[in-house]
Amino acid sequence: MEVSQFFPPHAGVTLAELAYLLGAELSDPAFGDRVVRTVSPVHRAGEGDLCYILSRRHKDELETCNASAILCDKALQSIIPAHVPVLLTSKPHTAFALAGALLHPNAMRPDRVSSGDAISDRAVVDPTAKLEANVEIEPFAVVGAGAEIGSGTRIGANVVIGPNVKIGRDCTIAAGATVLCAYIGNGVIIHNGVRIGQDGFGYAPGPRGMLKIVQIGRVIIQDNVEIGANTTIDRGTMDDTVIGEGTKIDNQVQIGHNVRIGRHCGIVSKVGIAGSTRVGDGVMIGGAVGVNGHITIGDGAQIAAMSGVASDVPPGERYGGIPARPMKDFLRDVAEMATRAANRTKKTGDKND
Repeated sequence: MEVSQFFPPHAGVTLAELAYLLGAELSDPAFGDRVVRTVSPVHRAGEGDLCYILSRRHKDELETCNASAILCDKALQSIIPAHVPVLLTSKPHTAFALAGALLHPNAMRPDRVSSGDAISDRAVVDPTAKLEANVEIEPFAVVGAGAEIGSGTRIGANVVIGPNVKIGRDCTIAAGATVLCAYIGNGVIIHNGVRIGQDGFGYAPGPRGMLKIVQIGRVIIQDNVEIGANTTIDRGTMDDTVIGEGTKIDNQVQIGHNVRIGRHCGIVSKVGIAGSTRVGDGVMIGGAVGVNGHITIGDGAQIAAMSGVASDVPPGERYGGIPARPMKDFLRDVAEMATRAANRTKKTGDKND
């Protein structure tokens, strides 16, 4: 791949310096002055590139690897070509993430899409809004009455910040996002097109059809949360919708009213979580999972992609399938269904002979 004009290479970091910063061990100190400038997948890594490998399954990709360095565990060192310097670490994936942030800091959060003054004269900021020092507001953003925005926060183009919303320090609200009825902590990243604090989905049957139930709660987003593009987080009906510290939410996720999500969770794209569900700390939810309302997913649970969670999940359990059940039960059921299908195919074949 040609050099990216969106994320140009770093000026360069020596392997000796990188090893120190990552807490890694350079296998041959003679390579200490070699420089890395960017990251790359193993199979096409060349001069100036850093890559990583986690398994022997990817050994074939090393045949075309000419990286300036590769991160790996000591157990994999023997399969690395002699001409490629090795940075040894017990956590190569984590080390690669840290190195990527060092080499491409502007890729860690959405960047400005416009140049000019820190607060654009084409933005609309209500005179009662309170802005700390070093706030950036791009063109056509709207900041409502009584809103408060902390130092170092950037409000992107066409963002809407509703009345009385409070946003902490060093946050990034990317272009086209909407934040209403919400309190946002420090270091939060909200990507393009996110919708926070709109009505939850609540209706009661009446003689003339569905009657709207008022949604007068808030959204509370704690520190260092990241929310992917086009995700929606509804405000609470009467209580709060809460996203815990350090949780990372992918693109196109729907979180219903009164949902409470714990700290340091990972929620992958297309997940839908219905109202008033409780999600514990450290929970991982795979892509396209549907979660029923008014249930609890315990701390540290893992939900396999494309599952349907209809009832409570105990802490630390791994669940999968529709309806979601313990992974060992789900895998046993899948194996039984595969066996039955194979037997039916065999019987049909015998009849046709």
